[in-house]
Amino acid sequence: MTQNTDRLSVLLVDDHAVVREGYRRLLERHGEIAVIAEASDAASAHSLFISLAPRIVVMDITLPGPSGVEAMRSMLLHDPDARVLIFSVHEDAIFVRRALQAGAFGYVTKASAPNVLVEAVLSVARGKKYLSPDVAQSVALGEGAAYSYGLTQREFDVLRLIIHGRTIQEIADALGLNTKTVANHQTAVRQKLGADTTIALLRRASELGLSS
Repeated sequence: MTQNTDRLSVLLVDDHAVVREGYRRLLERHGEIAVIAEASDAASAHSLFISLAPRIVVMDITLPGPSGVEAMRSMLLHDPDARVLIFSVHEDAIFVRRALQAGAFGYVTKASAPNVLVEAVLSVARGKKYLSPDVAQSVALGEGAAYSYGLTQREFDVLRLIIHGRTIQEIADALGLNTKTVANHQTAVRQKLGADTTIALLRRASELGLSS
């Protein structure tokens, strides 16, 4: 996408004008962020996205007509590199999972502290996926994403430590296992996630939303 501003351009999508105003003030309080447009429904959001090419789209799921998830799918068809941050009242894992599977770069609930939204926007701008703390432990980004590929709890534990840069010996010490067992778990994780090398494994973990 092209940019016409030195600041981080944001398209804000929510069907309540008062809510949008509050979020605009919150985001623009941070000097790096500029809300360049607002939309109240999926159609206008898509039109503004195409014409303005914002760096980040902050969008609610619940909109009149097509949902925010449907709007996001349309944006991604136009630009596969679109970065959409879902900002929703829904905290249930099913909503988080659906949004992430559809291509959301992050998910923040409206129950989050105000600074969380700003942190999420900046994180997404840096290319890092983001979940607000109240959903970060749900099935969307952690065990659930890994378990959906058939990982056991122990395999997930090994994966988590690999992501944090631990060696086989360090993982063995941390989990109370021998190095051969850890190596076997690492092999199983690579096979299940389709990663032949450690670099590929880290890339796959990032795609699942797991980060160090």
